[in-house]
Amino acid sequence: MTSVRERPAAVLVAVSRPWFWPVSWVPAYLGTVLASHAWLPARADVPRSLVALLVLGPLVWGAVLAQNDLHDLTSDRANPRKATAPLVTGAVSAGRLRLWYWGIVVAALACALVVGPLFVLGVAGVLLLGWAYSVPPLRLKTRPGWDVTVNAVVVGVVSPAAGWAITRPPWEFPWQFGLIGLLFAAALYLPTTVTDLAADTGAGDTTFAVRFGAPLAHRLGTALWGAALVFSIGCAHLDVLVPRSTLVPQLLMAPVLLVAYALLTRRPTIPRLAVLSLLFGVPTIGFALAYVS
Repeated sequence: MTSVRERPAAVLVAVSRPWFWPVSWVPAYLGTVLASHAWLPARADVPRSLVALLVLGPLVWGAVLAQNDLHDLTSDRANPRKATAPLVTGAVSAGRLRLWYWGIVVAALACALVVGPLFVLGVAGVLLLGWAYSVPPLRLKTRPGWDVTVNAVVVGVVSPAAGWAITRPPWEFPWQFGLIGLLFAAALYLPTTVTDLAADTGAGDTTFAVRFGAPLAHRLGTALWGAALVFSIGCAHLDVLVPRSTLVPQLLMAPVLLVAYALLTRRPTIPRLAVLSLLFGVPTIGFALAYVS
């Protein structure tokens, strides 16, 4: 049987963690729907949209996670969730992973040119944030508050804005949608600092949960989640960005989502966060349906 070490393409895909790709694809797709009022891009925009999927999925995540793996090796070795990471298992060496990182960065920027010059700036900004998140001396992952902010901005604001920018100027991106995305993304990221609490503590990485503890992370996450729900309901009431037709469904669904978050993130695990994400998908799809119609 051929070993993983002999299949660099498979190792490269493993480094980029395909299960992370939808984390940027979904908000980017919502941004596209928001900009075009349609489920699918116009025929003329299809090639650029496909290239954007490639950039926002395997290329950006491949670069960001390769950098993260290189500088998180100590904590990853103590983290059961990272036991299959290629650098931890020895499927790839640190030297080769560094070469792959630079190759992926060049590929991401080159492909982003196909989408447009402003898209290149956005991708470069995300890659720079990924570097600042993982690499000393900044290493924002170990600066409580910054670790949450970086992830929330990239997933909740930059990703939907990138989808929007495929068809419309990025400066027209609605700030209300960015704020809703920022609040929800921050609330979803906070529990992940709790799932890695033991490994990060052992490695000396001062994340939000390490500095302030799991209870405060849970309370803040619940508050941010609730604030996002309230702001979305307010937008629906005013018929600003969020269609007024979603107001009653939101009023019915908001308590369910708030209770679900409070329960599922009290002792967070990856399966519980996956369930929360799926549950959150229900009102998200409802919003998209109302918006397109």
